[in-house]
Amino acid sequence: TTRAPGPLVLTKDGQIQGTTVDRAHVFYGVPYAAPPTGAYRWKPPRPVTPWPHVYDASSPRAACMQACTGPARDECPQKVSEDCLYLNVFVPLDVDFRSPLQRPLPVLLWVHGGDFIAGSASKPLYDGRFVSNLTHTVVVSVEYRLAFGFLVSGREPHSSATGNYGILDQQAAFLWVQRNIALFGGNPSKVTIFGESAGAQSVGVHLTVQSSGPLFQRAVLQSLPFSIPLKTHDALKLGKDFAEQTNCSVSDFVCLLSLPEQDVLTAQMKTSKIVNPFRFLELFETWGPHVDGELIKEQTLTAFHKGHWQKEKPLLLTTSEEGVIFVYGVFTKPVSVVEATVYITAIFKQHTLRVLHRYLPLYRGADRREMLAQIVTDYVFLCPSRRSARAGVAAGTNVWMYIFDHAPSDQRVWSGLTFCYQRACHGAELPLLFGSAAVANFTLSPPERLLSNRMMCHWGAFAHAGDPNPPAPQTASCRQQRPPAWPPYSDTSGWLVMNLTTHSHAQVGTRSHVCDFWDQL
Repeated sequence: TTRAPGPLVLTKDGQIQGTTVDRAHVFYGVPYAAPPTGAYRWKPPRPVTPWPHVYDASSPRAACMQACTGPARDECPQKVSEDCLYLNVFVPLDVDFRSPLQRPLPVLLWVHGGDFIAGSASKPLYDGRFVSNLTHTVVVSVEYRLAFGFLVSGREPHSSATGNYGILDQQAAFLWVQRNIALFGGNPSKVTIFGESAGAQSVGVHLTVQSSGPLFQRAVLQSLPFSIPLKTHDALKLGKDFAEQTNCSVSDFVCLLSLPEQDVLTAQMKTSKIVNPFRFLELFETWGPHVDGELIKEQTLTAFHKGHWQKEKPLLLTTSEEGVIFVYGVFTKPVSVVEATVYITAIFKQHTLRVLHRYLPLYRGADRREMLAQIVTDYVFLCPSRRSARAGVAAGTNVWMYIFDHAPSDQRVWSGLTFCYQRACHGAELPLLFGSAAVANFTLSPPERLLSNRMMCHWGAFAHAGDPNPPAPQTASCRQQRPPAWPPYSDTSGWLVMNLTTHSHAQVGTRSHVCDFWDQL
């Protein structure tokens, strides 16, 4: 990509010089909070110290601390650091920074996934230039503390780590957008937060956190593992196990703060290893938000069902069939019917017989991983999303649901986030949604390129008008794409969902009878 010196912007904290590239003006690595280092390692984010010089925002900053292991090692961020509270801003080329816009642009604010232990806002996969250009929106992507941001070593904030710092980081970034985005041509009263996997888990949390309410107006939840619970009392046990790995006492906060960053990371990754194979869902989101009774008062799923969330905000929500990845990632060898029964008993306890009665007759093979995968799909992703969407509709929320039913022609692992096994993928829509497939070294066929453009137009329309159906005041490109109509999710529409594939169409939601079973359970 050809780069040229970009516009100069005077933010609340000082001057920033971006870079102008193909399709957009970009401001990389903009600090939204002070570095959470030293004595501030396990503290809420603090305001940035204003700078007197011109800040160089022409290249991304380091990603937050993370371990680079497994098949995604080659795609890990080249540089990681505790000093990582930065964001990137992508602005369409036609925005003139010398004069204020008469109609400021909507903001799409991306929260990346990665199980709260991996990922970065600056991955080529999340290159915001294409969405920004095609949909005429300002795109912001945010770094936030990963495993470091979720340690709980005690209850007293002055003498222990009390967790949820990663969520507070995101909140601080949202606040930065409120204070500064108008200077970049964005509209602070038209912010859509969107995220995938752990990013969607974060978006769900913000929908239930009262103090996040004024900071955004719409939300998109992609591949949300609704039924993987946030930590409760087990967060303290995890913190104790972590301290044992470091040879510090869990009550010796000075010792914990003095640990080299690599030692903290190593101890956290060792603590993450699964201990009990009969509770294999715990393999995911070992480090992550916990119900602390203050910031986060209850489980996201519970809050949605009880109506304890910001129901006035329009939602885009996916019901994905993604349990395959989780099961085959844990069980690398065939699972017998006896073993499968033991696992199901461990998870569902008194409901085991009803679950077995529902699923056992449908699978005849000796290897029951396919059955386990379908149970995880239904229990973790598909049915709780449907139930939450219906609870939202009953409360008067405007909801649109989709499934991404396209098996990519180019099936490779991307940075441990786009997992594929056989023909099932977790996060497979991301190269298409960001239009970044070529940058991320995916190869798209012409029908896939059209699908990519249409998806960007749907998300752009939602950012503009709170409805994924163009026309909204968008670019000529989106008007030319003419994506098919996407009906709202409601009983009057027959609970139709959008099937995003190379021939996208509205259809009745999948596996309704199975979700009825889980709803009753």
